[in-house]
Amino acid sequence: MLYENSIENIIKAQNGDEVAMSQMVENNNGLIWSVVKRFKDRGYELEDLYQIGAIGFIKSVKKFDMNYEVKLSTYAVPYIIGEIKRFMRDDGSIKVSRGLKELAVKIREIQEKYMRERGKEITITEIAKELKTSKEEVAAALDSLNPMISIYDKVYSDEEGGIGYIDKISNGIDESEQITNRVSIKSIIDNLEEREREIILLRYYKNKTQMEVAKILGISQVQVSRIEKRVLSSMKMKLAI
Repeated sequence: MLYENSIENIIKAQNGDEVAMSQMVENNNGLIWSVVKRFKDRGYELEDLYQIGAIGFIKSVKKFDMNYEVKLSTYAVPYIIGEIKRFMRDDGSIKVSRGLKELAVKIREIQEKYMRERGKEITITEIAKELKTSKEEVAAALDSLNPMISIYDKVYSDEEGGIGYIDKISNGIDESEQITNRVSIKSIIDNLEEREREIILLRYYKNKTQMEVAKILGISQVQVSRIEKRVLSSMKMKLAI
């Protein structure tokens, strides 16, 4: 889905036009929800997180510069994420819903039974299949069983102070940047010509070989290779902006 935001509306919103700002929030409703859903099962109502995310979006509109070589929808994602994370941090420890706790209990029972009967650990996929739920739900429930710790707690201590959890989890990966990149890539793919889009989706989302793509589309493997190379080069340039 594309999130079209006219320069005219952005300027009006930045100048205090509440109607224009409300319209922009409505037009970007899908974008805000796409980010909010990533915080599912954190113990908060999604509707509440949506309201917080909308605040982040509004902040991004106010700070957006027309000279940026990037769409507002891409620019807004880190603001939406940041606002939600700030809310969770300020609200205290993350709450675990009753449903998630109940699911966690069932999972623990299945794990213990499986270990007794087979002498090895059951996989998340197997648990999800048995409980008729998604792997994501199982992972979230298992995570809820872990005790709450501070990222500044020590993994181990020594005379020099030891190493804390923050040292173990810091890997230089910016989650907001990752999501921004995914939104950018989707936007670029959505704007490709039909054949170009089909080739990229078949090659990189369906894991088809160039020969398989050629047969599906009724063109030669050489044509697939040429189009793919051209599109990837163009996408890299756009993402580098």
